[in-house]
Amino acid sequence: MQKLKEIIAEFEAHLPSITTQPGSPREVYEPISYILNIGGKRIRPAMTLAAYKLYQDKTADDVIKLAQAIEMFHNFTLMHDDIMDKSELRRGQQTVHLKWDDATAILCGDLLQIEVYEKLTEIGNLDILNLFNKMARELCEGQMNDMMFESRSIVTNEEYLHMIRQKTAVLIGFSLQAGALLGGASKIESDTLYDLGISMGLSFQLMDDYLDSFGEKAKVGKKIGGDILNKKKTFLWNEMWTNLNQEEIDSINHVFETSNDDEIIEFIKRKMQSTKADQKTLHLAEQYTTSSHSILDHLSKIGNTEYLEEILNLLSKREN
Repeated sequence: MQKLKEIIAEFEAHLPSITTQPGSPREVYEPISYILNIGGKRIRPAMTLAAYKLYQDKTADDVIKLAQAIEMFHNFTLMHDDIMDKSELRRGQQTVHLKWDDATAILCGDLLQIEVYEKLTEIGNLDILNLFNKMARELCEGQMNDMMFESRSIVTNEEYLHMIRQKTAVLIGFSLQAGALLGGASKIESDTLYDLGISMGLSFQLMDDYLDSFGEKAKVGKKIGGDILNKKKTFLWNEMWTNLNQEEIDSINHVFETSNDDEIIEFIKRKMQSTKADQKTLHLAEQYTTSSHSILDHLSKIGNTEYLEEILNLLSKREN
């Protein structure tokens, strides 16, 4: 993973920071500094730099600004997502809305979004700005679908995959596509990198859903079972639910009404295992990983794909 460490270190040397303006309330800037500095894998900005390095050896200022914009946008979505999901931990630390409050987290997220547009404006590439707007719109639609699915007893796998494509994969696709465009990629090549990002993003989210239920809290950095308690219609949940009889469905409803959180989580995990929903989730994630490798093989004709290969290998073996 030496190549990946190199580009992550290169990005972290330019980690975005937002300077408090004279006379401005520092209370709106401190939470931003907090979330940007409590760690994270920095995968999305690393993808941007990796895609750029398919075409260019020297890292230009504009691609650093793009990577910064992507990392800030990602953290903006996390702050708002944590409010909606009532999450307590992010990267093993208190979420912004708990450490401060909901209103502060909302305002800080809004300010981060403004900073994103300032970075993109400085780059001055209208194609990238238009692609960003398209991606951001899709991401919001995916988040809304995710919330709406919670009130439904079942969601089809097709609906779920479309939702995570919007909620997660399009940002990863944009990270690769935009980095490639700044590097000088043709439209066909940048579209191929976008497709790679979609495939990687789908695998990433499937594994994220799996780890939310079956990961280790110390490694995942958040409470295990949050998706279960919120009745998130993940692939895991859907595969479990469609393989239950009415008696089992009634027992699940009873457990949610009468048991504490830990008991609910363990009960549902056993049902996921007995219906093989856990194994089906891992299998589908592996299928998307295999597809990603196929796309990478094609991209090797363009330039050095070592950085991208290391990112893909990291994501396919992730435990957090």
